This record gives sequence, structure tokens and C-alpha cells, in this order.
Amino acid sequence: MGTNEWHIERRSSFETESPLARESLNVSETGSLSIVVLGASGDLAKKKTFPALFHLYRQGFLPPKEVHIFGYARTKISDDELRDRLRGYLVPAKDASAKQLDDVSDFLNLIKYVSGSYDSEEGFRLLDKEISEHEYSKNSAEGLSRRLFYLALPPSVYPSVCKMIKTCCMNKSNLGGWTRVVVEKPFGKDLESAEELSTQIGELFEEPQIYRIDHYLGKELVQNMLVLRFANRLFLPLWNRDNIDNVQIVFREDFGTEGRGGYFDQYGIIRDIIQNHLLQVLCLVAMEKPVSLKPEHIRDEKVKVLESVVPISDDEVVLGQYEGYRDDPTVPDESNTPTFATVILRIHNERWEGVPFILKAGKALNSRKAEIRVQFKDVPGDIFKCQKQGRNEFVIRLQPSEAIYMKLTVKQPGLEMSTVQSELDLSYGQRYQGVTIPEAYERLILDTIRGDQQHFVRRDELKASWKIFTPLLHRIDRGEFKPLPYKPGSRGPAEADELLRKAGYVQTHGYIWIPPTL
Repeated sequence: MGTNEWHIERRSSFETESPLARESLNVSETGSLSIVVLGASGDLAKKKTFPALFHLYRQGFLPPKEVHIFGYARTKISDDELRDRLRGYLVPAKDASAKQLDDVSDFLNLIKYVSGSYDSEEGFRLLDKEISEHEYSKNSAEGLSRRLFYLALPPSVYPSVCKMIKTCCMNKSNLGGWTRVVVEKPFGKDLESAEELSTQIGELFEEPQIYRIDHYLGKELVQNMLVLRFANRLFLPLWNRDNIDNVQIVFREDFGTEGRGGYFDQYGIIRDIIQNHLLQVLCLVAMEKPVSLKPEHIRDEKVKVLESVVPISDDEVVLGQYEGYRDDPTVPDESNTPTFATVILRIHNERWEGVPFILKAGKALNSRKAEIRVQFKDVPGDIFKCQKQGRNEFVIRLQPSEAIYMKLTVKQPGLEMSTVQSELDLSYGQRYQGVTIPEAYERLILDTIRGDQQHFVRRDELKASWKIFTPLLHRIDRGEFKPLPYKPGSRGPAEADELLRKAGYVQTHGYIWIPPTL
């Protein structure tokens, strides 16, 4: 058997299917499923929520015999007008096949629109009436129907909307059916506001009914983190302070706020990216092995990590703001909001004492990527004199070009005994050809329907994460901590690179990872 034939044979048939489709196709229980998207006319719903529902529908997870989708918003439009607004976001018209266009039409026919206020009962009573009619049409027994409310809304209206759902739209009795609420970040702006929001929602719904969504937890490579760590003997003895020098978790964008300046200025890069997305990734990198894969066991271990983080030191923070940020007319002239931040967190426990966790995020930088970079310590007694070439690194590239690779020092081919850095590379685009990696929102909405809260943020987890960053955020808000200017298209403030050097990170020179071509 030739090499190519062996590779083809070795790839099992599952690699040509969607990863989601390999799981049980049956999300059905016994009652109808009503999915309500609140804020249906907004950008988040159009660009993320409805496309995710469409992809689940195409893969057979939302059977039309059981499922109906409701859009709710203040905008006064008809069912057909909402469908026309959504159509272009589901499948690009120029690339769509006849089958895809038929699927789009069939999916859109499942959508009914209800217009109403977010703080009065009239609209929600009408919404409940429409849902009940759907349930009746599907012969769903009372108490067995399932209602999922997705709040694609600003957090300021969460309390009033949740109160209206609780008052007007709950499942009528509990005979195996359920009512669940999905809320988007940001969950507050600091510890106090997050706790206030949690209390208001917690007075209306039980914790098992509340799904605080962080879409980073739905990314394929983030979900792979636990498998890599706990299913491979290779990493078990290495994953600690004895072998790892530092860990970087990086988010970079090569564009600025682009019309969202007024919104972004209320939050800044730490609230927008670091306190939630990057901190959630840190938990998965640093946590101990859970007792099982049950959601509560995993979330218990994540909380332990957060509670072990020591207070942030001022000399381990660099803030930046790109030049031209304040030119946006929606941004205040004297804005102190950072568009870039490097923050070092330290975990006070047996495994990680002394290892800096470097969280770095920024806008208008010289590249776009998100990755986890675990850098190992130098080899003691370096007989090859190759330390200047760089250290071993284990890199998980979350986006774009999803990949997992290990940087190693190897012999340079040829007659001389010289060394060079290379990699062991698992690039998803090459290894899993033909596989469609699910969008994060697809995975998380499906988890919500299944009642799996593993990839959602628990209330005590949220509280612990805000405790870490609130003191720093309050100082920034008061103008006591100033961001440094940096040029768009650069690496960010030079002081950030100096902070990395002081933390012990050794940059590799002369090596650049290049995604393999097919």
C-alpha cells in the first residue's frame, strides 16, 4: 500500500461529516421546542444567532415537525420583512446552490415575528399566545413543551425582559418540559454591577435555567483543551511549574473599532475580551483534572483556579490606545479607554506558583489571531548551544487557520551538526479536509437545548472573574491608569514587549510558523 493510499484509508469516514452531526441527531424529548430570539432585528441576532440556528436546522438538529422560531423586538415589521432581512446572512446569495436556497426558504418559514416593548406585558402576552398556538399545533402535551429564550440584547434590559418572561411566557407546568434563558456578555461592568444583575435574574430563574454564554467556550480548539490535557499521557508530567516557564493567551485584531467606538468606549479591551474570553481560556489551561465531565465538576475546577489568582500588580500591566481612536465622533475627546492591554496573572497554588500567565489583547495591531502559547523552560546543560534559537513551545491557534503545533529543536539537514527550529504540526485545514468546523454559537445553542451547562459561565465563576479585574478597572475609569499611545498596524506599545521580557518570555528569532498548504 502506498503512502497516499495509507493516509486515505487511515482517515475514517467521520472526517467527512460535521462534528456536530456525529453526535446524536435527536435533541427531541417529547414536547415541541420554541426558540425565541429577543432583539431579533439587531446585529447580533442577524449575524450570529439566526445563522447558527439555520446551520443546526440544516444538520437535522431542529426538526421542523417540532421546532418553531420566534423573533421579538420593538421594530414594527412583518414576518416577511424579518425573513428578508435575515436571508442574506444565512447563505451568501452568489455562492448558494439551489438546495441551499431551498433550505433557506424552508428555515425562514419556521420564523414568526412579534413586535412589542421589552418592559410591558402586552407584547409578551402576545408572544406567549403565539408560542402556545405553535405548541397546540404540534400536539405538545401541556407541561412537556420546551421554551428557549435567547437574549440578543444589551444587558441593561435583561432584568425587565426576564421579568416579562417569568410573568407571561413560562412553560405552564413542569412535566418534563422546561424554560431556559440565554444571556450574552457583558455580564455587568464590574463586580458590583455583575452581582446586581445576577441577583435580579437569580430572583426570577434557578441557576440550571440560566445560560451565560461566552462564545469562546464554543470554539473547537478551546473545547479541545481538556482532551489534549487529560487524554494524553505526554502532557501529564509536563504541565506544571517545573517544566513550563510562562503561558501567553493572546487576542489580536488588525482593525480598530470601526463604527462601534461609542459602544466600545463604555467597556474597553479588558471588559470586552480579557475579563471573559481570555480568562475562560486560562481556566481550561490551568485547572486540575475534574472528577468527571459533568458540567458542575468542570466548573468547580475553573472556580478554584479563579479563586487562586493573586491581586494584579501595577508593574505587570501595560495599557495602550491606538492613535486615531479618539477621532471617532462617538468617542469622547479625553477618553481614557484602553484598546490594548497586557496583564500578567499569577496563580497561587502548587502547580503554577511562579509561572506568569500573560493575557494580551488589542485592536488595530499588525495581525489578526487568537492563540494559546505555552513556553517551556530552557534545556539544562545545553550541549548544542542552541538556546538562542528559542525554546520549546506548545501552541494552540484558535483563529484563523486552526492548528495545534509543537516547536522543537531538530538537526539541520546536511553534513554539519547544526540545529534549527521546526514543528510537529496538526493543522485542521490539512488534516481534516472536508470537515466543517462548527461555529461557536451552533455548539452553544445546541448545548442549551440539551441542558448541558459545561460551556457556560456559572454565577460564582462570574463573581470570581470580576473580583480579579474590578480594582484595576476602577482605577482606569477614574483616570489613574493611563493608556500609552501606539500606532495602528504595530505590535502595540513597546512597553508591552518589555513587560513580556521581564516576565521571562523568550521570543524566537528566525522562525515563523506558516500554515501548510493543501
